[in-house]
Amino acid sequence: MKSTSEKKYRVVDLFAGAGGLSCGFLQTEHYDIVAAFENNLNAQKTYRRNHPNTDVYGDVSEVFSAEIGKVDVVIGGPPCQGFSNANRQKNHAVSQNNSLVKKYIQAVLHLNPIAFVMENVSMLQSNIHRFFVDTSDADIISKYNIQTEETCISLLDYEFMFDDAASIVADKDEIARYLWKNDNDYLTLNAIYKYRKNPKKLPASLSKYKSRLLSLAKRITDNQCANSHISRAEVSAGKAITNYFSEPGFCDADFLCRSIEPVIMLQRMFSKAKEIRDNDIIVSEFSTERGLFARVNSMVVIDYIESILGASSNGYSLTKGVLSAVNFGVPQKRMRFVIMGVKKVITDSVQLPSGTFSENNYRSVFDAISDIEGINTKTNAAEGETGIALPAYCAQLGVLGRMLRDSNTLYNHVTTETTPEALKRFEAIQQGDNFHSLGAELKTNYSDPTRTQNTIYLRLKYDEPSGTVVNVRKSMWIHPVLNRALSVREAARLQTFPDSFVFFGTKDSQYQQVGNAVPPMLAQAIAEHLCKYLDSMR
Repeated sequence: MKSTSEKKYRVVDLFAGAGGLSCGFLQTEHYDIVAAFENNLNAQKTYRRNHPNTDVYGDVSEVFSAEIGKVDVVIGGPPCQGFSNANRQKNHAVSQNNSLVKKYIQAVLHLNPIAFVMENVSMLQSNIHRFFVDTSDADIISKYNIQTEETCISLLDYEFMFDDAASIVADKDEIARYLWKNDNDYLTLNAIYKYRKNPKKLPASLSKYKSRLLSLAKRITDNQCANSHISRAEVSAGKAITNYFSEPGFCDADFLCRSIEPVIMLQRMFSKAKEIRDNDIIVSEFSTERGLFARVNSMVVIDYIESILGASSNGYSLTKGVLSAVNFGVPQKRMRFVIMGVKKVITDSVQLPSGTFSENNYRSVFDAISDIEGINTKTNAAEGETGIALPAYCAQLGVLGRMLRDSNTLYNHVTTETTPEALKRFEAIQQGDNFHSLGAELKTNYSDPTRTQNTIYLRLKYDEPSGTVVNVRKSMWIHPVLNRALSVREAARLQTFPDSFVFFGTKDSQYQQVGNAVPPMLAQAIAEHLCKYLDSMR
């Protein structure tokens, strides 16, 4: 049901990206986006081009000093990986994006809108997405009665443990003493280590980084650490590197990788310990049972949001859930978590919108991009910003195609240049198949092919919706019937951006902006639904 309101509500978009949420809200003709906040310069340029009447700011912290005036609605999608995803990589202890969710909440409290909409990854609703409690959280936890529980941050596996490990990570001076000052030293070692299971890539990587490795080997062999265990590990790694290059055959690559592994794990430990300290995470104890762990407290992200924004009679009636974009006419099975709040003085019950599409009438990849199949792509991002003239007529243009084709110019129809090796893969993969369907001879440049995600080298199926659009350049998504990567514009159409919406920046940035965005068609449905609550104030 569409709103009949003639009033336009004033909206602020936080973490606006290229402007997918804003685009959908504007398409309802019931909202004005008065201000948008986005830190990425390429996304800013894109946003300004497509929303010329909106004041665009940089970091979201500027919201506290900007003169915006009355705000009716705050929207936005703050990045949030949660600490579980950060730990999975074992390179970081704290996701730097966690603070952005807190900034979103603080901005809502500051602007005090009638309503807000926050979208995020579908996993945000789960208990594994948590914040580590830091020194700034104490008053908030007490004020809003937020539940916390003890959590362990893994710093070092048991096989690499040594006697003084706990005392070192507890002391900032000791951390600074042993953590390498030059990040490139660690990154160089890690670049070798990640190919330890790939017999083709490992020697090539060793050859590529030879000069850096030898320079590092000399430094860590000559620099005697105060701690004997750390010193022995570094000397052993340095000697193995030197021997590998100076005495071929005496020290093989496998032995080299085993020799540098303890040093890599120790540097990861020091780095994670520094992150904990730099982020003011409160550590109750460094435990040495079955490895080294930092015992901290954590709180569930969604509990944090609901406790603060739903508190008091002046707070918000809240609803949350996962919306599937395909149910709202988007040709993409994209699951997004949405939490919506409307002031309790307006309503004591809020619901999310329901989609009107089901499996028997889902829109497909064909509906979105088949009409531009015969138009040649460019490989230069700047040329894509200039655009290509579109033919005036296309026999196969369906309802969705007509909706998206609102321009006589096709912008951003650019792709990654196809290498000979990539072309062989494209030719071998059928619709619906991916990297795993390839023969072993076409997988040799991957460090561990068995761990490759199913979205890599995925050839889309014309007669189905696509999966979640991410940065399809990094994933190397393949056109359903052409042996090339999907273009930026084709990815944008799968997201339901109209053809008149132009993306700026490097090619990779354009792909990333598209992948990060909320599909405008989903945003429009949310905006129309929210408008019914806002109109009830009249």
